Amino acid sequence: MRIALVSEHANPLAVLGGADAGGQNVHVGALAAELAARGHDVTVYSRWTATGVPVRVVTDEGYAVEHVPVGPPEEVPKDDLLQYMPAFARYLEMRWSERPVDIVHAHFWMSGVASTRAARRVDLPVVQTFHALGTVKRRQQGDHDTSPPERLGLERGLCRRVDHVIATCTDEVEELAAMGLPARRATVVPCGVDTDLFRPQEVPPKPHRTLLSIGRLVERKGVGNAIEALAMLPGVELRVAGGPAPSGLHDDPEVRRLREVATRSGVSERVHFLGGVGRERVPELMNEADLVVAVPWYEPFGIVPVEAMACGRPVVGSAVGGLLDTVLPGVTGELVPPRRPDVIALAVRRLLEDPARRVAYGQAGRDRAVALYRWSRVAEATEEVYERIVAAATRKAVAP
Repeated sequence: MRIALVSEHANPLAVLGGADAGGQNVHVGALAAELAARGHDVTVYSRWTATGVPVRVVTDEGYAVEHVPVGPPEEVPKDDLLQYMPAFARYLEMRWSERPVDIVHAHFWMSGVASTRAARRVDLPVVQTFHALGTVKRRQQGDHDTSPPERLGLERGLCRRVDHVIATCTDEVEELAAMGLPARRATVVPCGVDTDLFRPQEVPPKPHRTLLSIGRLVERKGVGNAIEALAMLPGVELRVAGGPAPSGLHDDPEVRRLREVATRSGVSERVHFLGGVGRERVPELMNEADLVVAVPWYEPFGIVPVEAMACGRPVVGSAVGGLLDTVLPGVTGELVPPRRPDVIALAVRRLLEDPARRVAYGQAGRDRAVALYRWSRVAEATEEVYERIVAAATRKAVAP
C-alpha cells in the first residue's frame, strides 16, 4: 500500500524533549519504519520548522518525511498551528493528486482537519489517531487549557467525517462514544515500544533505593506528587529525567517549581534533576531504578510505563487513561489515584520492602510488553485496519 501519515507538528526527525516533541514523534516514526519494513510505501507529512532542510528526506528505515512549507519556517507551539491547516490541506491535496496514495492516517486532531479536507477532494479514505482528546484536556486543565476554542467542535466533526478511528486505549473509545463515534468505527491499537532497545540489563548495585520519573516536565505529569511522596519514604532517592538540557535546568520554570516542592517537602537533597536525556540512555536509567513512578493527572496513553515494563521494571502508575490498559495491578505494578502522594508512597514502600515481588512484576512486565506492545505487533494491527478501510472504500467506489 501507499500510505500517507500526516503529523502536522510531530516530525519523527525532530529532536525529542521540547515542549511539543515527545511520544507522538516516536510513535509516528516507529510506525512508519515498521510499515516500510513490511513492504509499504510510506511518507510522513509534517510542517517545516527551519529553512535549508530538504523538502523530502528518505530515512535509513525506508520511509520518507516530507516537510510541508506552510507557516513560518520555525518552531511554533502546536496550539497556534490551526491557522495554517487550510494551507496544509491545499499542499496535501496537490501532492496526493500528483502522487496518489491508498490511505491517509492522520495523527492528532489538527492533522485530521487538514487530511479530511484534502482527502475529500481526491477521494481518499482517512484513518484518525487523536493521541489526546480536547474533551479530556479541557476537563482536567480547565482555564489552563491552551487549546484553540474550536478544538472540541472540530474533534466531534472528525468523528463524523473520518472513515475509522484508531484509539490507543479503551478509555479513549469511551470518550469517543460520548462524542458521537459509534463503537464499530473505532479499533484499539496501542502505542508500541522497541523491545530490543528497551530490555532488562545488568547494572551495578546502588547504595540507595532509587525511583525514576521520566518524561516531559509539565505539571499534569504529576512529578510534584512523586516528590511529595518522597517525604514519606526515608532513605529513598528520586531521579527526574526530562525537560531542558542540564545546563538549562536553572532557568526552566517547571524545574524551579518542582525544586520548590522538594524544599517544602524537606527532600531537596534526595531529588536529582537530570535534564533531558537521549533516548538511547533511557533504558539504562530505567534499569538502574528499583521501580519507575509514572503518576500523571491524566494520560492519553503513556509510553513510559510500557518502556519500563519492557526493561523489566515494576511500575507505580496513576489509574488514568492508557495506564488502565497497560499496567496490571498485582501483576506488573500498582495503580494509584492521581494527585495522592500518600497513596503513591504506600505503594512504593510495599514494593521496596518486597524484592521478590519486584522481580516477579518485572518479569511479568517484560512478557506483557513483548506480547502486546512490540512495534511489529502494533504495525500488523494497524495494517489490518488499513486493509479493511481500503477494501471498503474500493467497494464503495465500484458500487452501481
